[in-house]
Amino acid sequence: MALYVYKFGGTSVGSIERIKAVAERVKKVREAGDDLVVVLSAMSGETNRLIGLAKEMQAEPNERELDAMISTGEQVTVALLSMRLNEIGCPACSYTGTQVRILTDSSFTKARIKEIDDTRIRTDLTEGKVVVVAGFQGVDEDGNITTLGRGGSDTTAVALAAALKADECHIYTDVDGVYTTDPRVEPKARRLDRITFEEMLEMASLGSKVLQIRSVEFAGKYNVALRVLSSFAEGNGTLITYEESQMESALISGIAFNRDEAKLTITGVPDLPGIAYKILGPIADANIEVDMIVQNIAADATTDFTFTVHRNDFLRAKTILDAICADLGARKVSADNNIVKVSIVGVGMRSHAGIASTMFKTLANEGINIQMIATSEIKISVVVDEKYLELAVRSLHSAFGLEQA
Repeated sequence: MALYVYKFGGTSVGSIERIKAVAERVKKVREAGDDLVVVLSAMSGETNRLIGLAKEMQAEPNERELDAMISTGEQVTVALLSMRLNEIGCPACSYTGTQVRILTDSSFTKARIKEIDDTRIRTDLTEGKVVVVAGFQGVDEDGNITTLGRGGSDTTAVALAAALKADECHIYTDVDGVYTTDPRVEPKARRLDRITFEEMLEMASLGSKVLQIRSVEFAGKYNVALRVLSSFAEGNGTLITYEESQMESALISGIAFNRDEAKLTITGVPDLPGIAYKILGPIADANIEVDMIVQNIAADATTDFTFTVHRNDFLRAKTILDAICADLGARKVSADNNIVKVSIVGVGMRSHAGIASTMFKTLANEGINIQMIATSEIKISVVVDEKYLELAVRSLHSAFGLEQA
């Protein structure tokens, strides 16, 4: 007998008919003799609807009250699924994050899990019940309801799988696994049978929307075998696990991209110690995250400093940088929010030379100018003009033979 944690996202439980379909899938697993804990998101669109209601009452909703409100979406779906399971002869019991006691810190709207009390879950499993848990939510030490941020139900599922030492954690979504890149951009994209935690973490951080980054971090930390599958089609999905020897032959596992980038450059900055802090310190103080950074020193003892931020922070960052430019006596600030970041990811980079040159040659052959470059042990990222996104992704996908199994 195995123990599985299944997580179903908003589209998977977006209607009564789909919740009934989930119930049938769960019942089959239970009838096969395996124990099952099910984690659910709210119905698709419900969290946005609740946030909209909150903003009608308060332009910037109180975060404690907002968490108390938006956590109700998941409470609806877990109760409905439990009702249906009991109706079709599959004993089930639903729990909120508070009832299970998923203990978190007090960072409302973006709380982090500290520990899980699995006593009630184990008791129900021993009694042959399916346990249905509300994702995305927990409770702090003062009894306040907290939420884990967008995509937090993935993290709930992985954390429960870790606490229960489940055999696997299955994340059911509207896609049937992790692909070499977004099939909407490259129709030849191929579903991967497996990918490492490291690669998936890079893919998620670089723009792949399949899994929440924190859930992948959690799975890697506690060695939770994670599988991404479709709610609407049969298949084995993609297994996310630790690196194995047979995976070493794959140079590149996937291509990720992020449209939400903007680039800022301050030129003619005095080349003095501490200048990077003088530029990025005020940006950090404004709670603006910086991604890629490039600094070039000129012959006239000045430097040009370029960095990228999320497009949502573009105007705020430019305003701050304009003030910094005046204070430092720099020449000017230039800004561009029509860029994208394209990245190749693969553990095979560790043991193979020439990956970067292949990437750069491929882009050059297509006439695509590279504006910035960043590397790590298993990824290479470049910033290019937004109009070249699809061409860059498709040409790199072909150059590295990702359409081939």
